[in-house]
Parts: sequence; structure tokens; C-alpha cells
Amino acid sequence: MTLLDPGVWTGKIFDGGWVAGDGGSYAVTEPATGATLGTIGQAGAADAARAARSAAAAQRDWAARTYEERAAVLRRAGRLFEDHAAEVEEWLVREAGSIPPKAQLEAHFAASLCYESAALASHPQGIVLPSAQPRWSLSRRRPAGVVSVIAPFNFPLILSMRSVAPALALGNAVLLKPDPRTAVCGGVTIARIFQEAGLPEGLLHLLPGGREPGEAVVTAPEVRVVSFTGSTAAGRVIGEVCGRLLKRAHLELGGNNALIVLPGANVPDAVSAAAWGAFLHQGQICMTSGRHLVHESLHEEYVAALADKADKLAVGDPHTAQVALGPIIDEGQLAHVDGLVRDTVAAGARLAAGGTHEGLFYRPTVLAEVTPDMPAYAQEVFGPVAPVVPFSTAEEAIALASDSEYGLSLGILGDVGQAMKIADAVQTGLVHINDQTVNDEPVVPFGGVAASGNGSRFGGPDANIEAFTEAQWVTVRGEIATYPF
Repeated sequence: MTLLDPGVWTGKIFDGGWVAGDGGSYAVTEPATGATLGTIGQAGAADAARAARSAAAAQRDWAARTYEERAAVLRRAGRLFEDHAAEVEEWLVREAGSIPPKAQLEAHFAASLCYESAALASHPQGIVLPSAQPRWSLSRRRPAGVVSVIAPFNFPLILSMRSVAPALALGNAVLLKPDPRTAVCGGVTIARIFQEAGLPEGLLHLLPGGREPGEAVVTAPEVRVVSFTGSTAAGRVIGEVCGRLLKRAHLELGGNNALIVLPGANVPDAVSAAAWGAFLHQGQICMTSGRHLVHESLHEEYVAALADKADKLAVGDPHTAQVALGPIIDEGQLAHVDGLVRDTVAAGARLAAGGTHEGLFYRPTVLAEVTPDMPAYAQEVFGPVAPVVPFSTAEEAIALASDSEYGLSLGILGDVGQAMKIADAVQTGLVHINDQTVNDEPVVPFGGVAASGNGSRFGGPDANIEAFTEAQWVTVRGEIATYPF
């Protein structure tokens, strides 16, 4: 039997075993062809409520186990991701529309997250504090309890595992609600991996579906932390609900990221980086290079070179052909992307490349003669679209880069000294000098500010321990304290 044998999960959700969901089932679809790849169970609100109760009960025993036991499960999960990489990657190609190198990155990243999280279990989780009283005083980190993870479709495996792995390693239980469009590679895969790795029952629950289970995993009283990756609009709603219920919400949201090309930058190298940042995974990445700010001395050359690069990139089914771009995830997202491009051209921009599609296959698009008020520049496109705007001074570049509600990632290409000054002046969660905006590693703090989220709550030991544990103050005295009454 293969890891993802449909005979195990067809028509089912996961609560330690594979069972039918209250919401029935729905088809798993391949966006490149429209073919049905399988059928997965759909959770209802009652499923989520039962899962939360079960998770809370199981979590107490899990938190009491030794760090060695928890770390061993995470290490086994990492090895299973490596052993079954080809199978996992095929699902990422077919269900998520990933090109094979992107799928390989996700599988490798998932394994790395397991190994890094295994180390978290033995990381120092407390400090000794000074006290004015005759006692020992210390602060220790305790598991938060039940963590809900809500993940998107674009990097479904990474963006689920980035929270699932550290939360489990630190002694929590997890309710996982993947995007319904990628519930196999972003949900079933993870449930099967941890099932085979020996994770005790009740600690991980897979709840595929739409709004109903999504709301339930946020509002369940047993849930103490909600880790959400997705749109800013949805993140605002989740943040408001969590605030009212006094729960912690870790929100990694959208972005409209600037890529600044400074005077004197090598144009061919800049264009190569820019094309990767703008077109990787059809531009369906929160870190995508969505605003190209190019010094006026390089602007015309840059536009021509980027358009030429875009025209030469192959677009098609990544499962059957060697392509640079696969399909947009669905018709709704395609309409959003195409509508922004059309509105921008109607507003006076020049279509330098792309702007057309066959089915869900959208050509990489370059827009010139763009002004900052045009839709494809001012809004997050979440598609393979590169609007280019010239600037004349570093101060103007800073102003343009800062003129956005988002604050996720910034790329600056060219002179390092000038780039460092610009980086210091732009409020953003991530800065990459002489690189494009799409970068991530399992060991780094990741997150944005403003409309991009509430800071770096993912990645690295400090961020993960803070994200998935609570601080507890403990004092110890040699004798019972005496008081005046």
C-alpha cells in the first residue's frame, strides 16, 4: 500500500482514524485538466467540535510525555516525507498545479520542518528570574493546548507543516483545516505521515471543508491558538473573532511586494531574479514580486528584457510537460487576475507581454507605462503579473515601496550600500538585498506587518516557542511564607 492510497482516505476525514465526515464528501480536482483525482470527506461543525474535545483530552498526556518521545515522532515523520517524496510531489503537481521543482521544494521543506521541530522539543524553554523575595523565581514555557491550523492552497504542504510540526513537537494537539482545493497534499498527506510515524491518536485531526469547519475550529472553546495563513480579508475576520474570544491569532496574510532595481544593476541578472519572483507558481505566492520599481536609467531595457523573458516561458500541464508555469488554481482566481490586467490596460497601461490565457493557463504578463493608482499595481494580484514603474531617486523608490497597506517582503537589486539605506526606511517583515522577494527557510522567523499580518510568528526556535506555548511564572520557597494575617 502506498502512503496516499485512496482506499484509506476516500470520502473520509481523520480523527486518529479515517471516518466519514458530517458534511458528506466532495471531488478532488486537477486544475490543469479538470479531471477528478479522488473524493475526500467533508467535515461539519459537529466534527470540529468533537475533534476539539478529543484533542484537548489527548493533549494532556502528550504534554506529559518526555521530550525524547515527542522528538522521536517528529524525526520519524521527517524520514517518511523523504521516503515518500515522489508520491507526495506527484500530488502537489496534480492537485495544486505545481511545477516539479516547486513540488520538490515543498516535500523537502516539510521534512526539514519535522527535523527542526524535533529539536524544539529539547530547546531551553524557560529562564531564571531575579526576585526580591527569598525564593527561586523562574519563567517556563508550557504548551498552549489545542492549536487550530488553517492553511491555503498555494503552498499547501509547507504552509500547513510550518505550524503543525512545531505545535506537535512542543506538546500541543492540532486541528488542521486545509484549503478544500488542496486537501490531499495539504491535509491527507500530513495525517498519513503522522499516522505512520506513530503519533498517538487524538492529537491530529484533519477537517477538510469550507466555511463551516473553518468557523468551528476558530470558535471551539478548547482551542487556544489559531494559526492562519491566507487572505488579508479572511485574516481580519479571524483576528476579530479571536480577539473577542481572547484567543491568540497568528496571522500570515497577503502582500503586494516591491522589487527595487537600483541604477547600475546588471539588467540580465535583475530580470532573471524578477521573473522568478513574479512568475513562480503562477504568481500565487504571498511574497510574489508584485510591484517592479526600476530606476529610470534602466527602465526601458528592463521592460523589454522582462517581456522577452515572459514570452519565452512555457505554460502548460506540469504533470505531462516540462513547463515554467502551471494552471491558476480555479476559475474564480483566473477571473480575478484577468480582470485586474484588463482594467489596468483600460486605464492606460501598455501590455508588454502576456495578458492572455487558454483555460486556466495564464501567460506571464508584463505591464509597462503603469501608474501607482492602476489596479494591477495597487492591489494584490496573486497571479503571474509584473507591473513596472520607473523612479528617479532613492527617496522616490522608498516612497513608492512604502505606499502600500501591506508589509511582507522587499527585494532590492544593485548597490549594497544604497540598498541598506532603503531597507532601513521601508517597513516590512522580510528584506532581501540582491535577491527577489520569494524566500523562506525552516529556520528563519517569517511574517509581515500591517495588512500582511501580525509579525513573525512562524519559523526559528524563538518564534515557534513563543507562538505555540504560554509563559508561566513559577516560584519556590524553602519554607511556607509568613504573612501578617
